[in-house]
This record gives sequence, structure tokens and C-alpha cells, in this order.
Amino acid sequence: MFEIGRVCMKIAGRDAGKICVVIEKIGDKYVLIDGQTRRRKCNINHLELLDKVVKLDKKASNSDVVRALKGINVECEEKKAKEKKQSKERPKKQKKVKKEEIKESKEVKKKLKAKKEEKKDKKGLDEKISKETPKESSKNKKKT
Repeated sequence: MFEIGRVCMKIAGRDAGKICVVIEKIGDKYVLIDGQTRRRKCNINHLELLDKVVKLDKKASNSDVVRALKGINVECEEKKAKEKKQSKERPKKQKKVKKEEIKESKEVKKKLKAKKEEKKDKKGLDEKISKETPKESSKNKKKT
């Protein structure tokens, strides 16, 4: 029924009413079509068989299909294969930094380090004091 080279008309979808040729059978319900339609997998329920059959090889190219359809007086455009676009590496945007800003940022980092060290030193002193006199601090709490 749906053999390779069978001429059909698409009856559903955006390609409805256009002539196509079966290029390959895919399972029980689907076929690969090409012609006036886009080359794609199509449900056999969306195709109406015509009486004509053209000679094509399995997985024939679009140009082969166009020649076969012209042989049975069906107008069809030859589609060009899409070329892969070469991805260009985009240049990375570089933030312009002034020399003054670099100096300022270094100074800010130094100040932050100094503050962190001071906090560590204070914590260390507080821990030493609390270890030395834990009894005194508990006595003070009871009195108040």
C-alpha cells in the first residue's frame, strides 16, 4: 500500500492539499515524505494515496524527488540543504579599571583584613578572661 515511491496528497496539517512522495516507511503508522511538502515523518492517516508510483531509492535526496515529480508533471521546488552556521566566539567585554580605583580597592582590602584580625584578637582575649574567672562571673549573677 504505502511503498517507496507512492505519490500521495497530504490531507491534514499546514501542508494539506500538497503532493508528496513516500521515501521511507517508518513502522506501521508512519512514513517519511517529501515533495511539495516539507520533508518529514507523516502519519499514514493524514495521506490520501494517488494512482501514480515513481521509481525512487530508499532515502532519496530532495533533488531526486523533484526530478521524479517533474516526470509525472507535478511542479515542485528544489530545497537547498541548510548549512551549519559557524559559531563565532564573541569577544568578552572588559571592564575598564582606572589606576586610582585599583589603589583604592587594595587599601580597602587591607583595612578589612586588619578589622578581622582585631575581632579575632578580641575574641581570644574574651575567651581567656572567661576561662580564668568563671566562678566570679557566676557569683555576680547570683547577687543581682
